[in-house]
Amino acid sequence: MDSHLRSVVKGVSWRIVGTLDTTILVFLFSGELTIALFVGTTELVTKIFLYWAHERVWQRIRWGRYVPPTSSP
Repeated sequence: MDSHLRSVVKGVSWRIVGTLDTTILVFLFSGELTIALFVGTTELVTKIFLYWAHERVWQRIRWGRYVPPTSSP
């Protein structure tokens, strides 16, 4: 199991990789660095919010959850 700090660092590093990917693709398709940076920045902010909302929705869904039995002392 990962520590909370490791999970946060992994999440941030993955978001950086995803944003760089989007920025590079937009630049390759448009040839415009300004547009690519704008889309990359916008994507970074919106996807953080969308991920948060997605996680909150999934917290309410019980399907597929496993609750380990409690052991008696």
